Amino acid sequence: MRASSARQRQKKRRTRTPKSPSLPQRYFYTSRSRIPLIFTCSIMPDTAKVESFYTQTLPRSEAVHHAIMSIRTHFKYGGLKTVTNFVIRRMEPPYDFTEIAPLLNMIWSEPTTAEQLKTDEESIPPGKLHYNANGQLEGWDRPKWVAEDADGHVLAYAIAWRAPWTDPGALICSLIVDPKHRGKGVGNAIFAALLAWATEVKASRLISFMRETDETSLAFAARRGCMQERHTFESVLELDAFDGGQLLDTIAQVERNGIHFVTLADEPGEESERQLHELYRVTHQDIPGFSEGFPWFEEWKKWNIDRPGARPAWIHIAKDGDRYVGVVTLQQNEQTQAMYHDYTGVLPEYRGRRIALALKLLGIQTARRHGVPYLRTHNDSLNGPMLHINRQLLGFRAEPGQYKMVLELPK
Repeated sequence: MRASSARQRQKKRRTRTPKSPSLPQRYFYTSRSRIPLIFTCSIMPDTAKVESFYTQTLPRSEAVHHAIMSIRTHFKYGGLKTVTNFVIRRMEPPYDFTEIAPLLNMIWSEPTTAEQLKTDEESIPPGKLHYNANGQLEGWDRPKWVAEDADGHVLAYAIAWRAPWTDPGALICSLIVDPKHRGKGVGNAIFAALLAWATEVKASRLISFMRETDETSLAFAARRGCMQERHTFESVLELDAFDGGQLLDTIAQVERNGIHFVTLADEPGEESERQLHELYRVTHQDIPGFSEGFPWFEEWKKWNIDRPGARPAWIHIAKDGDRYVGVVTLQQNEQTQAMYHDYTGVLPEYRGRRIALALKLLGIQTARRHGVPYLRTHNDSLNGPMLHINRQLLGFRAEPGQYKMVLELPK
């Protein structure tokens, strides 16, 4: 009897229906969430109005209140009689990953899983933001939001993150709305929560990456003042059809000129890893569009050597004597068994000697030995030398790429 009464009281706490003659609404808590809600939204046939809702533990930030209350979205749904209720709240890991993974798979080139998202989340320390001498945002953090309906289903997901090496003031953002719930104000609402937080921490710009074929998302970004800054090309190499022909002679030609090739598995240990880290750091600076700092050794190692899907035997290194002068790195996706051609770098003074091509051919041979169906990679549209190797020499197929979209925030 007592247990039944407790469940009834809990149910009452989860659902509150305030009286409103003009706008039916439902304010509710999710059964598993102890995170403060931000606001709920009710969508009427002709207009959608976002109402703010704070718990006692959520600060009444003027920026948050202004961003939320300023949303007004209009719809033309004719005689639609239904009312859609949803709540925007902070994401709660790891429970929400189960529904977030399918959303991310709508925009990512290679699929992910809830387990992989959980692993990545556990690899990142709690956020710690600060400001430099010029008052620009620095440090790291990665707040995440979801839009959830009354049945507890996730309709949308958004994240704003920065790493310690991200450009001062910048936040990298992603926002995905389930296609079945687009055009209903969900994207407006979750973007408002993200924008409010960005304003509160005094970010100066929001950076997003959107597929060049995703006209709906590009239009959503353009309406909010985002501008295209860069274009990244995507390419795929089907390994069953790859021959290589006379190109394979390149490896021997480069070796005859005094360069020899090893993998990180051939030379294990911290000394080799630190030399490889320095090679990455130097060559990263020449990637078109690269303007950030570079991760310190331990953080770089976490994502490039220790990460699931990476193996020392899949990191091919070009050496001149004892010096590391070039590298190609592959990482495998567990779901597709395909490999991502993660990185190619050659020191400036060694370029023009076909070392990069030889390294890529070694990577292709490794992938084929492991029965990999295809390789995928990305290159900046202005990275002419690498695009020439990938598409003209090796036969990578062009796929729809991404635009880097930037929203400058008012100071």
